[in-house]
Formats: sequence, C-alpha cells, structure tokens
Amino acid sequence: MTPRQQGTIGTADTTGAAEPAEHTAAVRRLLRDYRALPPGTPVRLAKPTSNLFRFRESGSAPALDVSAFTGVLSIDPVERLADVGGMTTYEDLVAATLPHGLMPTVVPQLRTITLGGAVTGMGIESSSFRSGLPHEAVQEMEILTGGGEVVTATRDNAHSDLFHGFPNSYGTLGYALRLRIELEPVSPYVHLRHLRFSDASEAMDALARICADREYGGRPVDFVDGVAFGPGELYLTLARFTDEAPWTSDYTGNEIYYRSIPRYAGAGPGDYLTTHDYLWRWDTDWFWCSRAFGVQHPLVRPLWPRSLKRSDVYRRLVAWDRRTSFSRLLDHYRGRRPKEPLIQDVEVGVERGAEFLDFFHEEIGMSPVWMCPLRLREPRRPGAAEGEHVWPLYPLENDRLYVNFGFWGLVEMKPGQRRAHHNRRIEERVTELGGHKSLYSDSFYEEDEFWRLYNGPAYRGLKEAYDPGGRLLDLYAKCVHNR
Repeated sequence: MTPRQQGTIGTADTTGAAEPAEHTAAVRRLLRDYRALPPGTPVRLAKPTSNLFRFRESGSAPALDVSAFTGVLSIDPVERLADVGGMTTYEDLVAATLPHGLMPTVVPQLRTITLGGAVTGMGIESSSFRSGLPHEAVQEMEILTGGGEVVTATRDNAHSDLFHGFPNSYGTLGYALRLRIELEPVSPYVHLRHLRFSDASEAMDALARICADREYGGRPVDFVDGVAFGPGELYLTLARFTDEAPWTSDYTGNEIYYRSIPRYAGAGPGDYLTTHDYLWRWDTDWFWCSRAFGVQHPLVRPLWPRSLKRSDVYRRLVAWDRRTSFSRLLDHYRGRRPKEPLIQDVEVGVERGAEFLDFFHEEIGMSPVWMCPLRLREPRRPGAAEGEHVWPLYPLENDRLYVNFGFWGLVEMKPGQRRAHHNRRIEERVTELGGHKSLYSDSFYEEDEFWRLYNGPAYRGLKEAYDPGGRLLDLYAKCVHNR
C-alpha cells in the first residue's frame, strides 16, 4: 500500500465550459450536417472513445462530427445541477464537479463512458442501490431525433414518451446533445469495509438487508458492490463518505484494487480512498481484465506507465485483437481450443441471485464476477396501468432490488458446442430467472424473443414518432445483427 497525500474538496469555479451561444451554433451545424446525408446513408458518430463491445467492421460511411458536445456547459452548485454535452465523458464531468464538492448521483465505473452513452445505454455503479441508474438523475435532454429534429424532452412535456423511452435505445431513436442532470454532495474520502461470505444465499440475503437499511453495524452505507471470486468466496464491499482518513491507498501504481479486497476483509480498520480514486478504482485495471495484457505481472507492472493503466487503452487492444484475430491464430498454432468472448452484464432479482451464481459457476466457470445492487429510484407514474414500466425499453420493476452480475473474459469452447454456447446459455438462464441483459455487447436472441423482452410495441411506437423514415437502425438490427 502506497500512502497518498490527503486532499480537500473546495468550491473552485468550472473552467473550460462552453458558452450557450456556442452550443446553439453547434446544434445548428450538426442538424445541417445530418439533414445533408443522402437518404439511406448509415449514420455514424465520430467519437474518439466507445465502451460498446459490439465491434463493427470499419467502413467508409461518413461520420457526424460531435466534438462540440464534449464539454460541461454549466454547474449550479446551489441547485446541484449540471448542463453537460451528450458526448462528455464521466472523467471530465467528475473533474468539473468534485471541486464544487459534488458528483453525479451515479458514476459508471469506466472513465470514458459518456453521459449520452450511459443514458441511451445502461450505466450502473455502487450508488445504484439508492440512486438508481444514470438516466434517473436526468431532468431534461436535448435530442437530435432520427427524423432530423432537435427536441427537448422532460418527464412531463410533449416529448415525455421519448424521455422515458430513450434509455436502452442505444442511439436508434436519436442522440443526446445536452443533458441537465442532478448532482449530490460528497466528502473528501471514502471508507471501505469488505465482508466475506462462503455461501451465495447468505451473501444475497445480507445484500438485501444492507440495501434496505442503508446501514451496517450502526454505520451508514453510501455505496455497495461486491465480488465473487468463486462459489465459496464472495465479498460485499460497503463504503461511506468521511471527512477524515488516517491514510489513503493508491491503486493506480503497483497495487491492484481487486486484490486488496480479501486482504482487508473481516475485522480491522478497513481501507480508505480519496473520493476521486474511489470513483475510478475499477478503471485502472478494467476491473481485473488488465491481467490479460500482462499488466498485473510484478515485472511488467512497474514498467507500464500510470497514464496507460486505463480501461480505454485496454479496450483499444481488444479491438485490435478482434480485427487481426491475433490471439485466435496464436491459440490455433499452439494447438489450443478456441475461446469464446464472454463480456456481459445481467440483472437478476436479489432473491434469485444465488441461483444465477450457482448456474454460472457450474456451467461457465469464469471468475471473478462483479456484483452490484440496484433499485429504480423513479416511482411509478400516476395513473400507470398494471404492468406498465417507467422506463419501458428496459422493464425493471419498481420497489424490487436487483443485482447486476458483470463478467468479462474468454471461456474455452468444447467440441460440439454450438456457436456462442456460453453467451446463449446465459441469455436463456437470465430469462428463466426473470432478469434482463444489457445490450452493450454481443446478443444472440431470436427476434420474437428480443422484442418480447425489450418491449417491442413501445419501441415501435417511439420509432414511428421520432424516426419515421427509418434513418437510424432499429434496436434489434443494431444490438443483435451488429450492423
């Protein structure tokens, strides 16, 4: 453990914010460029980063320049609101809000996830058991629709259907250009406690109690997540804000965060991080996936610059490997069996979480597995029909605690197994357990089942209203056929 200098969070002014007039001009330019695309031309965004794992072949289709939408427009520290460009990364947003003693209510784990990406896709983190998902902190969105119009959508205006239908639409209804989001106050430090369990059912029961009480052992709990290293070794990490810390750990150098969890579990003082380092604790090693690149080897790690210990660097390496088939060819010439990429996040009700883990350890055999509880913050709308969901394209139930299970790596294929065997088994089992799967990575559903799971009727209504000419791909074509 390397001590870090203790810091403070002040009330510095935001710098580098775009002027409203500049934003308005950028919207006009983008609208002009969009309308100038010939009918039938694929629409792509020129973005420097992506956290999707649906890799497409690079083509010659023109890309819309959205670089003007990558800044923080304004921060109101009194009302705790921020106006942010849709392509702004959470790394940049956090850098702007922390000097005000504020942070977004949910900060997804990876630095280069964008605000628009987290809202049109799905984001989650350890505050989600109390704050829900990132889109639940949005007050209004300015959206370039597939129909070539720019509309402002809120919970209760004329475009409330788009506001509620935008999450999990993955850019198939339009693109968020500006978002107004809620912020919450923070302290300078975060104190972590790691609880060990040898049984998945006990861990899920404890998770349900802790999330309901929002405290453990008489201390408040502000953040909850966990890691399953195997069937008999599970940890829940409970964290809370604190104004003081006797020391702070540094997991951006030689130390590795996930390996500290068993070391600090049980009795003792726990661990301390600055709030900044807590928010990005998983990014440095892309959870544990940096080991695939040798970054965790004790001889390699000191030589790998801190500036390159980042999830976006590792993702670019994965993208290169997918393009070149380097690792697949290497395995072939070494006589090894082919491996199946398994990069997924799924949500299962906490009451069935142990069933999912038992299945996963028995049939998949990958570890570790990330565990993150979530509960929708948004209440049911007044007058909503029975079975109607607040966020219709990702129909989670209100007042139900879910657990997100994340697993990312490669699984060896056995002779005779069907294509994408392990991915398909996970899809089948999650459906049997009444859960849902995020769509940022490969999906293999048949079309009828996909639209049943992701509310085809609601999606078709939104598509007809906001992309009547079909300029953008539909959700199934984008997420399953990967067009």
